[in-house]
Amino acid sequence: MSALKVELVAADRRVWVGESSMVRCRTASGELGILPGHTPLLGILVSGDVVIHTAAGNEVAKVDDGFLSVEHDRVTIVAEHVTVTSSVN
Repeated sequence: MSALKVELVAADRRVWVGESSMVRCRTASGELGILPGHTPLLGILVSGDVVIHTAAGNEVAKVDDGFLSVEHDRVTIVAEHVTVTSSVN
């Protein structure tokens, strides 16, 4: 199975970049799980946790409202503030 290329971006910097098997986040339409091969999507992100499943464990980030883009196994999350809160194995 291929991996997702994920980028978390705050207004002033790139916070986290890496590969993931799945990304979970909240959008204005509800909870969303993104796997490789996901249909292209542009969504409105709401404040909450973003969970990035990696080979080493899960990265959890707190984000403010923002945007989510999914295309060709690339996930880009852009928010005013992004803080990686934990790395769980």
